[in-house]
Amino acid sequence: MNRTLFVRNRRWFLIGLLALVGVAVFWTFSPGMPVLIGPWAWGSEKQLGEELFNHEWKPNDSLAKGDGVGPVFNDVSCVACHNQGGVGGGGDNSHNVHNYEVLPSERDRELRSGTVHAFSTDPKLKESFTLVRNRFPIIRGSTRTETRDHCSYTITIPDVDPLRQDTVQTTALFGAGWIDKIPSKAITSARRNYMFGSFLKELKAEFDSIPPGRVRILEDGRVGKFGWKAQFATLEEFVAAACANELGLGTPISQQAQPFGSGYPEQEPDLNRKQFNALVAFVNTLPKPIEASPAATEERDRAARGKDLFHSTGCAVCHTPNLGGVKGVYSDFLLHSLTDGQGEGGAPSYGTRRPDVPLPDRHPAESDWKTPPLWGVADSAPYMHDGSAPTLLGAIFAHGGEAKSVRERFNQLGGQDQQAIVAFLNTLKAPPQAKPVQTARK
Repeated sequence: MNRTLFVRNRRWFLIGLLALVGVAVFWTFSPGMPVLIGPWAWGSEKQLGEELFNHEWKPNDSLAKGDGVGPVFNDVSCVACHNQGGVGGGGDNSHNVHNYEVLPSERDRELRSGTVHAFSTDPKLKESFTLVRNRFPIIRGSTRTETRDHCSYTITIPDVDPLRQDTVQTTALFGAGWIDKIPSKAITSARRNYMFGSFLKELKAEFDSIPPGRVRILEDGRVGKFGWKAQFATLEEFVAAACANELGLGTPISQQAQPFGSGYPEQEPDLNRKQFNALVAFVNTLPKPIEASPAATEERDRAARGKDLFHSTGCAVCHTPNLGGVKGVYSDFLLHSLTDGQGEGGAPSYGTRRPDVPLPDRHPAESDWKTPPLWGVADSAPYMHDGSAPTLLGAIFAHGGEAKSVRERFNQLGGQDQQAIVAFLNTLKAPPQAKPVQTARK
């Protein structure tokens, strides 16, 4: 009797253990729980957030608890930069942001980054790239002569430029709350599944797979989803950084941007917790972009063919249509190098080189950029991270590096097929329910 009970209990124990192992394996390789319910906020909270989003901030503003806009900033309202296709859209090149990064070198091993702001509340605080350059100059090389085995050798150590700069444009915020809900596991598992599929193709001697992107793992271990370098894990952090850096508004989780090289006095946060939460709630609940099928039959058929070609040429590998239960987002949220050869923005001139001190393992390379979501792309020109492509066709031709093979496949298409892909991209519209911008802004 006891032996029978023992055998029965052992059987159930083994079944339970196998079930636990099965659940663990399933969870490891699953994309996590898909997004089933969209972002939500109280109407009064969204209304306050909208008012703050549209508000033109001033020094010592009555709505601010601190010193208001500044002391250094890039514009005086959120909507000034986020207005294409309605309140919350992207911005044109006139609102591009100029960032810089100081790479670690043998002389100074600290990695630094910052923004050269366009405006300041005090002329004495005006920033410029010249000021940044003066503080982080080129590290001059040297030339020396050595004698070995009765022969003289001249050894030249080139100059080292630790400074690099990038220009990035304002991204649209439509659907940002949905992106915030995408599980990190959806991003990592989609990458793992793609790598497994590429491995199977290589076993069949098919070596045309697009290189997989890289997950941006932040210092605290979270996955980055927001920003051109995927440097923010949550929408709240992204909004806080925009307040601090673009408007000079301190929030409960971030201090306002400090003027370059000056001891500006510390201020109270400009936005209190209620105001900041309302601003985040408004951005969080901005509507999703849509895919708007053309009314005319011919145009609709051309866009449909373009969508098929978008997939068959490989565009959809990085611009993944659906992720984590969010449909039509068209991004894998991974970092990809899109540069052929040496990195762009601020590359050293002839006779200089980058410091050879290694960057932190998780830090993105100079040419690494997060795949931007394509939803709403028809209403967000210009394109690429720096706004260097005025048209969608130009943006496709600008893809290099890891996307070079896709660009070459696109080049092999006939003109009508190329235009069909552009026609499909033009169906990815800003949300029709987005609120119109009330005031024309420069």
